[in-house]
Amino acid sequence: MFVRIDHVMVCVPDLDAGMAQYRRLGFSVHPGGVHPGRGTHNAIAFNHDDYLELMAIRDRAEYQRAAAGSRSQDGGLASFIAAGGGIRFVIVQSNDLAADVADMRSRGVEVSDATPGSRRTPAGQELHWKLAVLGAANPLPIFFIEHITPIESRRAQVPHAGSHPNRVYALERAYIVTPDVASAAAMYAKVLGMPAPTIGKGTVIMADMAVFQIGPTGLGIAQPYADGPAAEALARRGPGCFQALYRTSSMDAAARWIELQGLAPLARGVRNTGEHAMLATPDIAGGAYIGFVGPQ
Repeated sequence: MFVRIDHVMVCVPDLDAGMAQYRRLGFSVHPGGVHPGRGTHNAIAFNHDDYLELMAIRDRAEYQRAAAGSRSQDGGLASFIAAGGGIRFVIVQSNDLAADVADMRSRGVEVSDATPGSRRTPAGQELHWKLAVLGAANPLPIFFIEHITPIESRRAQVPHAGSHPNRVYALERAYIVTPDVASAAAMYAKVLGMPAPTIGKGTVIMADMAVFQIGPTGLGIAQPYADGPAAEALARRGPGCFQALYRTSSMDAAARWIELQGLAPLARGVRNTGEHAMLATPDIAGGAYIGFVGPQ
């Protein structure tokens, strides 16, 4: 069963510079470690149950060898970063990935077997998981993870999980832009095994959107209806992931921290829920839109 969005993967040209960018946005980002045999390394900003991942190429020759392998989710990473980076994948968590793979295949979805993955943290902690990726018949910017390492141990990879200067504590929603929300929603519904949601209006991103609720997190499929973040992202990069929206316990605390870093105040808008949100733009968020929502 798919239980939540586990994390979003923000791909950047330089990991240290990306960490500095996200610290200015108020995330407590820590080195994550290397991916053996893949030529990449990452950094982690851990919330309570989900996290934000920054990914960069560490060893280009090793990366190129790995990316040439069949069904690797790393293929195209170098060109994605060269084009400006940003959110490349939304990763959906399963509590039984082998069963979910079987269910997807029963619906005619092309998907890999659940294969093992691992990472060693700078402190020497080994983290283990299983991954499944979609095939060419379903070219969506999502893949699937089942963690083998328990959540308590995964939180321990950072000094204080869920403690950020911007007071963020959870991912609220991740957004994927498309030129045709109805047909895209039908494809996501088939892959996820969920009904296609009713299409509503996103008043901050200026898009018609279908939101799949996966546990406590939402996956929003968005088609621009006017100029705004969704239209800008679609024009700049084409269809794909473009925004992550995080829930904070204090919008004012997030805004104060960001302004103390010398950044201009973030643009604010009102969601279709009536809540206020503010949005960091790709120029200061590593090619992504990063949103904040919560009480003042």
